[in-house]
Amino acid sequence: MTQNSQYLSAQEAADALGISIQTLYAYVSRGLLRSEPGGSKSRAKRYHAADIQALIDRKNYRNAPDVAAQDALSWGMPVMDSAITLIQNGSFYYRGKDVVSLATTQSFEDICTLLWDHPNDIAFRSPLTHASLAALPKTSSLIRTFQLALPLAAEIDLASYDLSSTSVAATGARIIAMLTRLSTSENLASSIATSMQKAWAPDNPAARKAIEAALILCADHELNISAFTARCIASAGSTPYAVVDAALGALQGFRHGGQTERGVVMLLEAAKATGVRRSLEDYLRRGAAIPGFQHKLYPDGDPRSRLLLKLTQDLVQLPSEIETALALEELVFENFGWHPNLDFGLVVMCTALKLPPQAAIALFAIGRTAGWIGHAIEQYQENTLIRPRARYVGLHPQI
Repeated sequence: MTQNSQYLSAQEAADALGISIQTLYAYVSRGLLRSEPGGSKSRAKRYHAADIQALIDRKNYRNAPDVAAQDALSWGMPVMDSAITLIQNGSFYYRGKDVVSLATTQSFEDICTLLWDHPNDIAFRSPLTHASLAALPKTSSLIRTFQLALPLAAEIDLASYDLSSTSVAATGARIIAMLTRLSTSENLASSIATSMQKAWAPDNPAARKAIEAALILCADHELNISAFTARCIASAGSTPYAVVDAALGALQGFRHGGQTERGVVMLLEAAKATGVRRSLEDYLRRGAAIPGFQHKLYPDGDPRSRLLLKLTQDLVQLPSEIETALALEELVFENFGWHPNLDFGLVVMCTALKLPPQAAIALFAIGRTAGWIGHAIEQYQENTLIRPRARYVGLHPQI
């Protein structure tokens, strides 16, 4: 089914499903489809295109389960239930609440408790002292530094073995506090976002608003590769420290959160005297993919990037970094039809606000830790091991 709108008429929906109008109405009465008034000038009902596509996918799964199972591993059919994040019609929601709205009205701590479905009374305190964190070996990667600290903290945090929902939420708060201290080298202030602002932009209190929004927008995005990794580790009964450690391993890959680091390089190159077009052309000539653009779930543009770019423009009043970013966005869209995604928004925000070089990946990792803990809580409650089967394509035994 090709859809240019989020709604279909009754006839379009019936045709897409290969059923009669009467059967379509029966689907609605059974709760398989949603219908709603078509507008003030029409009495006809309209139907959500996403519902139609979901029914088509289910039918394909029943008819060809082997093919459907393979496709499910790459942007295909949902493979597990979750009540955390919904991505639908160009928007996304945490437990039914629009995230773009949450990002400008709530604190990151509020979002943690929302994702963890836990009362807002959790203490964000690092399990390791400032001296212990400062003594960690120096690395060139903030993610690797995080991964050095996590097993050390796990050694002394016996409460992390309690996998009840309340205890896991408390452990998640301790992990986030520790990662924040590692990112800022400072004791925690009144909030995570405030701590980052005071460490990264001490002369710009207004930057806290953008930092808070970035953390919230990064907090979860349904079943991406790092969230799926987190759920697999949780399904084995490992502690939240192991969950976050493994998820960070996925996040740092160049096809996931590592895109932010590549985006920093591209934006800096584009800002050079050679100009945006020449810089992009050189980038493409080297055979490099353009980081920070396109997202399969947002063909009309990523709402996370849009908000971060808007907040940044409001804060910095079009400095050279914003002008370069807007020129690059326009050039990529004109030539490829691609919109910027979250990685681009993070990179532009951090660059324009003069935040430290690894601020973008820190925001991504610490924000997303909230989501990983939420997925771990769900998976612990499932109390089942994630164990898919492989389709064997090698040599068969000789009989």
